[in-house]
Amino acid sequence: MAEQRRKDLLDEHRPENIARRLQQQPKSQKVSDFVLGAIDGCVTTFAVVSGAFGAGFSPLVVLVLGFANLIADGFSMAVSNYEAVNAEREYRELARRTEERHIELVPEGEREEIRQIFANKGFGGETLEKIVATITANRQLWVETMLTEEYGLNSARYNPVTSALVTFAAFIAVGTVPLLPFLLPSVAQQTQFVASTFLAALMFLCIGMLKSLVYSQPILRAGFSTLLLGGSAASLAYLTGYLLRQLFGIDNA
Repeated sequence: MAEQRRKDLLDEHRPENIARRLQQQPKSQKVSDFVLGAIDGCVTTFAVVSGAFGAGFSPLVVLVLGFANLIADGFSMAVSNYEAVNAEREYRELARRTEERHIELVPEGEREEIRQIFANKGFGGETLEKIVATITANRQLWVETMLTEEYGLNSARYNPVTSALVTFAAFIAVGTVPLLPFLLPSVAQQTQFVASTFLAALMFLCIGMLKSLVYSQPILRAGFSTLLLGGSAASLAYLTGYLLRQLFGIDNA
């Protein structure tokens, strides 16, 4: 296994493969947006299901609360993600305009910034001066280097509308799953809740495994980690509903 992994790494680091990999665009944020919406949708909806069931509410009440919360929270999260991504994009554009203006007005000062940035990386002498000359000879490269080194901004391009839509769609699609058993009126409520629990657990596990592909984590560990977090949120909601039911003497609706 180790020898095969080494061979794969050697193949990945052949000059032509390195060149092809570096020419690729940064990974899309769509998967991250989907994971974000899916996790929150499933956690939020199943927490409502658990709380309502723990409080002794009828399946109809569970459905009403679940779907109302699903739509409202899904829209809220989509708007929040839109604002976050848009703010990041606007900040990057502001930083770009600032650097372009500084290069226009005080080029020697900006050239000195490049010099000190790469001097801090360990370059010096003639090599350092060649790096400075190469970077500052290309205005776009100069600006991009400053954005990365001074502001810590990557070169990824974000679309706030796409991020919001993907988050909302994932929230609704995955968040609906725990509610599906309650659409079957002929099934006993206890069985509905057990089925909902199983489906939610399956969603948490699958989402965690998908997340592992984005963040390069071990698949099973990521899956069970998300399952544990989602289950904890649902358990707290159920306990809260149950305690409130006992405290206020809520009867089945």
